[in-house]
Amino acid sequence: MELEKLRADMVAAMKARDKERKDAISALVSAVKKAGIDAGCREDIPQELVNQVIIKELKSAKEQLDSCPAERAELRAQYQARHDIIAEYAPSMMSNEEVGAYLQENFAEVLKTKNKGQIMKAVMGALKGKAEGKVINEVVAKLCM
Repeated sequence: MELEKLRADMVAAMKARDKERKDAISALVSAVKKAGIDAGCREDIPQELVNQVIIKELKSAKEQLDSCPAERAELRAQYQARHDIIAEYAPSMMSNEEVGAYLQENFAEVLKTKNKGQIMKAVMGALKGKAEGKVINEVVAKLCM
């Protein structure tokens, strides 16, 4: 995802007077800009950084949704809408099968050790932003058995 696409969608939401969508995208744009400034690339923010920020914001929205009490239906609907909007921009994550195939293909030597800690250390850097840590952990646990 590129920052310019987010900005264009934010402007479109403003023109359509879609407040929920505009607010969610605006929060994403702000988070991306802040991360860009923190990383020292204020003007030319790389796509990987934008994707990392979107994933982080998606996790944050999911936590909000999960922690919201069931009796607060209006607030829960608002959190769900924000989560759904951010999910539209999130990069697609690898499935269990894809992670397993990737590990078998690229990390066969490390997998032979059956040392889960060593495997996770080697794999996490390569799959950061491509697969969820929980999925990677499950696949590695299966392969270490």
